Amino acid sequence: MRVYVPATLGLLADYRDLGSVPAGTERLVAAEETEDAEYDALVVAAEASAALLPGRGRRVVVVAEVADPDAAFGLDRVRAVHADTEDVDPAQDDLPELGWFATQEIADLLR
Repeated sequence: MRVYVPATLGLLADYRDLGSVPAGTERLVAAEETEDAEYDALVVAAEASAALLPGRGRRVVVVAEVADPDAAFGLDRVRAVHADTEDVDPAQDDLPELGWFATQEIADLLR
């Protein structure tokens, strides 16, 4: 099952340092396995990510394939990261689409 984890760059760095995303972390699951439902889950996760920002910053959504949506999972389960390419104001009404980053780009995203 695919999960969408709202995060920030700081949280993404924490997950990298831990080597996992802990249990109890907010996650969204698509209502069904269709492209539209998965996109909707991504959008809701991006909105939740904006709520995590204390001010200007970058929204991040970690996308992973997991067996149990509530359990901790290793970063080897991460399939992609969606993130802003520049800082945004989370209070802004019309936030841009998130960019897509492959797992091997996480280190560059955190620089």
